[in-house]
Amino acid sequence: MKIKHVGLIVSDLKVAGLFYEGILGLSPVERPEFNFSGLWYGLEGGQQIHLMLLDNPYEGCEKPAHGGRDNHVAMLVDDFSVIRSRLDSAGIVYTLSKSGRSALFCQDPDGNTIELFS
Repeated sequence: MKIKHVGLIVSDLKVAGLFYEGILGLSPVERPEFNFSGLWYGLEGGQQIHLMLLDNPYEGCEKPAHGGRDNHVAMLVDDFSVIRSRLDSAGIVYTLSKSGRSALFCQDPDGNTIELFS
């Protein structure tokens, strides 16, 4: 079994696009017509991330300070130092993995937790 896609709720497609494209370096892919707006991003192996512009039923929920103890999407990066540099330059707060491995946890502009590791 493989994961085909992960769906995340966002409140502003432009702001989300700046994070997923500008910081994470993802490229958008064609998206089917649905009755809501969104952005789809392609990952290696045919996997995707779907950003959906929908009302967020989790808005106002308190999130743990360390994203590794929360629902999250984990993505393998080619160069861990490059992604850390991009996050630092953008002023995006993250926590390093408590296991000591090359991994970090950050949040997108809507509070969706992303794990990035090498």
